[in-house]
Amino acid sequence: METPALWDVWVVPFPYSDRLAEKRRPALIVSGDALLRDHGLVWLAMITSTRINAWASDVEIGDLSAAGLPLASRVRIAKIATIEPGRLLSRRGRLSQRDAALVRRAMRRFLP
Repeated sequence: METPALWDVWVVPFPYSDRLAEKRRPALIVSGDALLRDHGLVWLAMITSTRINAWASDVEIGDLSAAGLPLASRVRIAKIATIEPGRLLSRRGRLSQRDAALVRRAMRRFLP
């Protein structure tokens, strides 16, 4: 299996925040190598293609081709999950540098 890396887009069984269920969907790796190395875990931000119920903190993905996404999508940075890398199903792509910078900037809003 490929080693997941910061800003990679993977298909994963992403957990719902309001019930004990999950949905297979693309998600963005938002943790660095240290979390994987030290704890065997990765942090993911949900990616959605829905056009309804947009959240103010969502970040539009500009370069869909680099990210490996077929539809206009956004990173929903307010929805973060922690999973073991063995649950990652397939790598789709990687955010462009511009898109990664936008996500990083948006995430800083929620960090002390």
